[in-house]
Order: sequence, then structure tokens, then C-alpha cells
Amino acid sequence: MVTLMVRAFIAVDLPEDFREGIAKIESELKGLGLKLVDPSQVHITLKFLGEVAEEKIKKVGEALDQINCKAFEAKIKGVGVFPKPSYVRVVWLGAEGEFGGLYNEVERVLTPFNFKQDHDFAAHATLARVKYVENKGVLAEKIKKLSQIELGMMKVEAIRLKKSTLTPRGPIYETLKEIRLKE
Repeated sequence: MVTLMVRAFIAVDLPEDFREGIAKIESELKGLGLKLVDPSQVHITLKFLGEVAEEKIKKVGEALDQINCKAFEAKIKGVGVFPKPSYVRVVWLGAEGEFGGLYNEVERVLTPFNFKQDHDFAAHATLARVKYVENKGVLAEKIKKLSQIELGMMKVEAIRLKKSTLTPRGPIYETLKEIRLKE
């Protein structure tokens, strides 16, 4: 019997009305050798699960129903990089709010599945991945200029279990389950 695998992650989607702001930020980063994320795909990843057996996905969704976290307000602001300015692999958009508590709840309910834990969780939305930077000085300048930019406030009312299908034109995300947070 062949076990079908699903590339999955748990995320908070950004509101649609942030897409224009994300597109403006990304337009500042064009032409620097970055692989920009489609503004409609930008999200805050709480946990990357990796390749999960299809039959296990339903159980993961059921476990996520046990999350005990209230909806909260979050501010989306600032552009930065991982791991460090002298060696950039990811350009991100910052997220402030109760994401740490939400992340801890996700970890708690998923403990029985033995997924790899991320001990350095930092709430962010990936804007671009970096394979090669054509001009590090220009990139550093742009990041500094965008470091204080604010997209605004949003209410985090749900998390989503998502499937990621990799294609040559970039990933395609599909929501498998939405878990509403408590009011």
C-alpha cells in the first residue's frame, strides 16, 4: 500500500486588505535577486509540519481543535531578515501580538505527533527567499528604510492547517481545516 504524503503547515492568514501594502513593500525589493512571495500567499507560519502521511492529517486537525487560545489583536509592522544582515536567507514582515502563546498551544496539542520543535519561534510573514543577493549594500539600505513600515492592526481569529504543493511557479496553498480561536 502506498502512503500518500502531504506537505503541511499551520498558519495565520493576513487580511486581504494588507495585500496592496505587501505588494508595495515587495516592489521596493524587486531586482535584487530575491524570490518574492505572491502577496496573496503571504502568511504567518506557526508551525511547519513537513511531509505528513495523509491519514495522519485528519488526526492533526482534530488535535488542533483542542487549542485553548483567545482571539487577539496583532500589529503587522517592520521588515527584517533572517538569519542576520550580513547573511540574508529570508526577508520578513514583522508580527506583534500574542503569537507566542498561540504557538505554545499549537506545540502543546501536537506533542503526541512528535513533530520537530522550533525553539526559536519568532512571529513573521515571509516576503522573500534569498538564494543570491546581487547587491548586499542596496538590500541592506532597503531593509533599513522598510524596518519601521506599518501595515496596520488585524484580529487573529483563526488558524489554518494548510497543504503546500510545490510547483515550478511557486507553492500552491490549500486550507485543509480552519480552527477558530475563542472569543
